[in-house]
Amino acid sequence: MLAAENIYPNIYPLSYAIPPDDARRVSALQRYHVLDTPACEEFTFLTELAAQLCGVPYAFITLVDAGRAWVKAATGLALDTLPREQSYCSLAVLGQQATEIEDLSADPRTAEMPLTVSAPHMRMYSSVALTAPDGYAIGALSVMDSRPGRLVPEQARSLRRLAAQAMALLEARAARHALQAARAELAELSTTDELTGLHNRRSLLGKLSFEVARTRRFRTPLSALIIDLDGFKAVNERHGSDAGDLVLANVGRLVRENVRVIDLAGRYGGQEICVLLPNTPLEGALKLAENLRAKLAAQIHREAGRLLPVTASIGVGAFNHMDISDGDSLLRQAEQALARAKASGRDRVES
Repeated sequence: MLAAENIYPNIYPLSYAIPPDDARRVSALQRYHVLDTPACEEFTFLTELAAQLCGVPYAFITLVDAGRAWVKAATGLALDTLPREQSYCSLAVLGQQATEIEDLSADPRTAEMPLTVSAPHMRMYSSVALTAPDGYAIGALSVMDSRPGRLVPEQARSLRRLAAQAMALLEARAARHALQAARAELAELSTTDELTGLHNRRSLLGKLSFEVARTRRFRTPLSALIIDLDGFKAVNERHGSDAGDLVLANVGRLVRENVRVIDLAGRYGGQEICVLLPNTPLEGALKLAENLRAKLAAQIHREAGRLLPVTASIGVGAFNHMDISDGDSLLRQAEQALARAKASGRDRVES
């Protein structure tokens, strides 16, 4: 494959037409999530077939972004990205289904473009726009030659059919991306508590089983915090459920921002939050619990102009590979410590 030479941005400051609705056209392109993706054999095959059927050495599938023309697949010449004003395909998104230039050096729009004046000195250009279902041309399937010429009707028909196949591949890719995004969203919804943004109880307990198995295997420490918001019931009774939801959302955000990446925080009950602390002994868990207690006490909650002071009591449990050697006993120890903290008064940490 011949490599492109002497292609530098801003050397050829040619103006090029921009469709009046180009922003929407670019948005249509971006919906395909294809820009800057790796090479794909399916698209490369289409360019190889286009070059063969049209009897030319060069073929490209090019997508035209706001300021650049990005080559998804190429045959005959290694191209990646060109500034939009230096690409013949900037002409292919101007509204015509097909663009054909018999001699690029004789056309004022293309005579000074880098591939015309530098090797391989392109002369013939023929393309079919890649048109999305909403009518926007997002790029082109093009064939080129270093000799002037035109496609015969049969070749032009083949190029149109191959362009339709390229568009079908793009549509299939977009459908796969949408399906993957939907599955990811469903997975997140199935594991995340919507109000706090933390793991829900089912997800948290599933993570606990994994962490317990790892702790047993590698004999590493594992601790757990159970955080209960003091007087939370009174907040709901005096100010309504919206105020209670506001407090829970604020607390969830504070917890997320103050635990490590490896820690696992989840909504354990109505106003209870559990934090699993892998590779953390009791002493480290107590330090984190005290830090969270202080920050929760200092957190300001306002609902309809009213100040909602909220504190938290925290129970701490720690795996010891003897009597505390499974997930249930770890959580039970933390719950018992929480009960002692609540019995001793508000805003306390116990282990």
